Amino acid sequence: MKSAVTRDKKKRALFNVYEEKRLALKILQRLNPSDIRIQQSLNELPHNSSKTRIKNRCILTGRARSVWRTFRISRIQLRKLALEGGLMGVKKSSW
Repeated sequence: MKSAVTRDKKKRALFNVYEEKRLALKILQRLNPSDIRIQQSLNELPHNSSKTRIKNRCILTGRARSVWRTFRISRIQLRKLALEGGLMGVKKSSW
């Protein structure tokens, strides 16, 4: 599990480095779609610098599925913390 979390952190760091450059090239590409040089410049950027390569993961366990974006933790950890009172304003409902 550590390796997946480490890879995701590397992807996030790479995205932060190339975000402005990628955005500028995308804008230029929309303005002039027939320019091949812009497409080549985009292709030369690292693949992992794209936002779509980033996976939301739980910051506590590294779990990739069912992660709540608001808290950035998985549903299992969310329930555990809510029952323990670790999340302010969140409580278990019953009716």
